[in-house]
Amino acid sequence: MVEHATPVIRVDPERPAAPAVERAAAILRDGGIVGLPTETVYGLAGDAWAEAAVRRIFEAKQRPADNPLIVHVHGLEGLHRVARRVPPLADELATRWWPGPLSLVVEAAEDLPSVTRGGLTTVAVRMPAHPVALAVLKAADLPLAAPSANRSGRPSPTTAAHVVDDLGGRVDLVLDAGRCRVGVESTVV
Repeated sequence: MVEHATPVIRVDPERPAAPAVERAAAILRDGGIVGLPTETVYGLAGDAWAEAAVRRIFEAKQRPADNPLIVHVHGLEGLHRVARRVPPLADELATRWWPGPLSLVVEAAEDLPSVTRGGLTTVAVRMPAHPVALAVLKAADLPLAAPSANRSGRPSPTTAAHVVDDLGGRVDLVLDAGRCRVGVESTVV
Protein backbone atom coordinates (compact mmCIF):
# COMPACT_ATOMS: atom_id res chain seq x y z
CA MET A 1 0.00 0.00 0.00
CA VAL A 2 1.35 3.41 -0.96
CA GLU A 3 1.29 5.83 1.95
CA HIS A 4 0.83 9.56 1.42
CA ALA A 5 0.11 12.60 3.53
CA THR A 6 -3.53 12.56 4.57
CA PRO A 7 -5.36 15.85 3.96
CA VAL A 8 -7.51 17.03 6.87
CA ILE A 9 -10.35 19.50 6.40
CA ARG A 10 -11.81 21.22 9.46
CA VAL A 11 -15.62 21.40 9.23
CA ASP A 12 -18.34 22.89 11.39
CA PRO A 13 -19.87 19.91 13.23
CA GLU A 14 -23.40 21.31 12.88
CA ARG A 15 -23.22 22.94 9.43
CA PRO A 16 -20.47 21.38 7.33
CA ALA A 17 -19.48 23.47 4.31
CA ALA A 18 -20.71 22.10 0.99
CA PRO A 19 -17.24 22.04 -0.68
CA ALA A 20 -15.81 19.80 2.07
CA VAL A 21 -18.82 17.50 1.97
CA GLU A 22 -18.70 17.25 -1.82
CA ARG A 23 -14.94 16.57 -1.80
CA ALA A 24 -15.46 13.68 0.62
CA ALA A 25 -18.43 12.38 -1.40
CA ALA A 26 -16.43 12.53 -4.65
CA ILE A 27 -13.56 10.57 -3.08
CA LEU A 28 -16.03 7.94 -1.86
CA ARG A 29 -17.78 7.68 -5.25
CA ASP A 30 -14.33 7.22 -6.85
CA GLY A 31 -13.49 4.28 -4.58
CA GLY A 32 -11.49 6.17 -1.95
CA ILE A 33 -11.69 6.01 1.83
CA VAL A 34 -12.46 8.90 4.18
CA GLY A 35 -12.26 9.43 7.94
CA LEU A 36 -15.65 10.77 9.07
CA PRO A 37 -16.98 11.90 12.44
CA THR A 38 -20.09 10.25 13.86
CA GLU A 39 -21.76 10.83 17.20
CA THR A 40 -20.00 7.72 18.55
CA VAL A 41 -16.44 7.56 17.13
CA TYR A 42 -14.70 8.50 13.87
CA GLY A 43 -15.39 5.99 11.12
CA LEU A 44 -13.28 4.92 8.15
CA ALA A 45 -15.75 5.08 5.28
CA GLY A 46 -15.76 3.52 1.83
CA ASP A 47 -18.43 2.55 -0.70
CA ALA A 48 -20.02 -0.62 0.71
CA TRP A 49 -20.66 -1.89 -2.85
CA ALA A 50 -17.04 -1.36 -4.04
CA GLU A 51 -14.88 -4.35 -3.15
CA ALA A 52 -11.63 -2.44 -3.78
CA ALA A 53 -12.64 0.34 -1.36
CA VAL A 54 -13.69 -2.17 1.28
CA ARG A 55 -10.39 -4.04 0.90
CA ARG A 56 -8.55 -0.73 1.43
CA ILE A 57 -10.44 -0.31 4.72
CA PHE A 58 -9.33 -3.77 5.85
CA GLU A 59 -5.72 -3.05 4.80
CA ALA A 60 -5.60 0.37 6.48
CA LYS A 61 -7.02 -1.03 9.71
CA GLN A 62 -5.00 -4.27 9.50
CA ARG A 63 -8.34 -5.92 10.23
CA PRO A 64 -8.99 -9.65 9.78
CA ALA A 65 -11.01 -10.31 6.60
CA ASP A 66 -13.61 -12.36 8.47
CA ASN A 67 -14.55 -9.40 10.69
CA PRO A 68 -17.62 -7.79 9.02
CA LEU A 69 -18.06 -4.04 8.64
CA ILE A 70 -20.98 -1.90 9.81
CA VAL A 71 -22.73 -0.18 6.91
CA HIS A 72 -23.89 3.41 7.41
CA VAL A 73 -26.95 4.76 5.57
CA HIS A 74 -28.76 8.11 5.48
CA GLY A 75 -32.31 6.82 5.92
CA LEU A 76 -34.65 3.86 6.09
CA GLU A 77 -34.44 3.45 2.32
CA GLY A 78 -30.72 2.77 2.75
CA LEU A 79 -31.50 -0.05 5.18
CA HIS A 80 -33.78 -1.65 2.60
CA ARG A 81 -31.13 -1.14 -0.09
CA VAL A 82 -28.48 -3.23 1.69
CA ALA A 83 -30.83 -5.79 3.25
CA ARG A 84 -32.42 -8.75 1.53
CA ARG A 85 -35.32 -8.66 3.94
CA VAL A 86 -35.99 -6.28 6.83
CA PRO A 87 -38.07 -7.76 9.64
CA PRO A 88 -40.88 -5.51 10.95
CA LEU A 89 -39.11 -5.18 14.32
CA ALA A 90 -35.97 -3.85 12.62
CA ASP A 91 -38.10 -1.26 10.78
CA GLU A 92 -39.73 -0.26 14.08
CA LEU A 93 -36.39 0.06 15.87
CA ALA A 94 -34.88 2.10 13.02
CA THR A 95 -37.92 4.38 12.91
CA ARG A 96 -37.73 4.97 16.67
CA TRP A 97 -33.97 5.19 17.26
CA TRP A 98 -32.43 6.47 14.02
CA PRO A 99 -30.51 8.56 13.52
CA GLY A 100 -28.56 7.35 16.52
CA PRO A 101 -26.03 4.87 17.90
CA LEU A 102 -28.03 1.72 17.10
CA SER A 103 -26.82 -0.86 14.57
CA LEU A 104 -29.31 -3.44 13.32
CA VAL A 105 -28.17 -6.85 12.09
CA VAL A 106 -30.31 -7.95 9.13
CA GLU A 107 -30.09 -10.44 6.28
CA ALA A 108 -27.77 -8.87 3.70
CA ALA A 109 -28.79 -8.17 0.13
CA GLU A 110 -27.43 -10.92 -2.11
CA ASP A 111 -25.41 -8.42 -4.16
CA LEU A 112 -23.75 -6.77 -1.14
CA PRO A 113 -20.12 -7.90 -1.54
CA SER A 114 -19.04 -10.78 0.66
CA VAL A 115 -15.94 -8.80 1.71
CA THR A 116 -18.20 -6.10 3.23
CA ARG A 117 -20.09 -8.76 5.21
CA GLY A 118 -16.95 -10.61 6.31
CA GLY A 119 -18.32 -13.66 4.46
CA LEU A 120 -21.53 -13.71 6.52
CA THR A 121 -25.12 -13.68 5.21
CA THR A 122 -25.99 -10.77 7.50
CA VAL A 123 -24.95 -7.12 7.73
CA ALA A 124 -25.07 -4.56 10.56
CA VAL A 125 -26.61 -1.26 9.45
CA ARG A 126 -26.95 2.11 11.16
CA MET A 127 -27.83 5.73 10.50
CA PRO A 128 -25.43 8.01 12.39
CA ALA A 129 -26.70 11.05 14.29
CA HIS A 130 -24.00 13.45 13.16
CA PRO A 131 -24.62 16.27 10.67
CA VAL A 132 -21.27 15.75 8.91
CA ALA A 133 -21.70 12.00 8.43
CA LEU A 134 -25.29 12.46 7.27
CA ALA A 135 -24.32 15.20 4.81
CA VAL A 136 -21.59 13.03 3.29
CA LEU A 137 -23.87 9.97 3.12
CA LYS A 138 -26.54 12.01 1.35
CA ALA A 139 -24.08 13.67 -1.05
CA ALA A 140 -22.35 10.39 -1.94
CA ASP A 141 -25.73 8.62 -2.23
CA LEU A 142 -24.05 5.37 -1.24
CA PRO A 143 -24.23 3.03 1.72
CA LEU A 144 -20.84 3.36 3.38
CA ALA A 145 -18.92 0.58 5.05
CA ALA A 146 -17.52 2.45 8.03
CA PRO A 147 -15.88 0.70 10.97
CA SER A 148 -13.99 2.76 13.52
CA ALA A 149 -11.07 4.67 11.97
CA ASN A 150 -8.26 2.99 13.89
CA ARG A 151 -5.94 0.03 13.49
CA SER A 152 -7.57 -3.14 14.76
CA GLY A 153 -7.01 -3.65 18.45
CA ARG A 154 -6.32 0.03 19.13
CA PRO A 155 -8.67 2.41 20.99
CA SER A 156 -11.47 3.82 18.86
CA PRO A 157 -10.78 7.39 17.72
CA THR A 158 -12.84 10.25 19.10
CA THR A 159 -10.93 13.04 17.29
CA ALA A 160 -9.54 13.55 13.79
CA ALA A 161 -6.05 13.75 15.31
CA HIS A 162 -6.47 10.18 16.59
CA VAL A 163 -7.36 9.06 13.04
CA VAL A 164 -4.32 10.77 11.52
CA ASP A 165 -2.02 9.43 14.26
CA ASP A 166 -3.25 5.87 13.72
CA LEU A 167 -4.02 5.75 9.98
CA GLY A 168 -2.29 8.79 8.48
CA GLY A 169 -1.03 8.11 4.99
CA ARG A 170 -3.54 5.29 4.42
CA VAL A 171 -6.65 7.46 4.16
CA ASP A 172 -7.56 9.80 1.29
CA LEU A 173 -9.17 12.49 3.47
CA VAL A 174 -10.22 13.14 7.07
CA LEU A 175 -13.04 15.53 7.94
CA ASP A 176 -12.31 17.10 11.33
CA ALA A 177 -15.46 18.11 13.22
CA GLY A 178 -13.92 18.04 16.68
CA ARG A 179 -14.48 15.46 19.42
CA CYS A 180 -17.22 12.85 19.04
CA ARG A 181 -20.09 13.36 21.47
CA VAL A 182 -20.63 9.75 22.64
CA GLY A 183 -17.10 8.33 22.46
CA VAL A 184 -17.99 4.60 22.30
CA GLU A 185 -19.25 2.38 19.48
CA SER A 186 -22.93 1.89 18.68
CA THR A 187 -25.15 -0.73 20.28
CA VAL A 188 -25.65 -3.73 18.00
CA VAL A 189 -29.05 -5.50 17.94
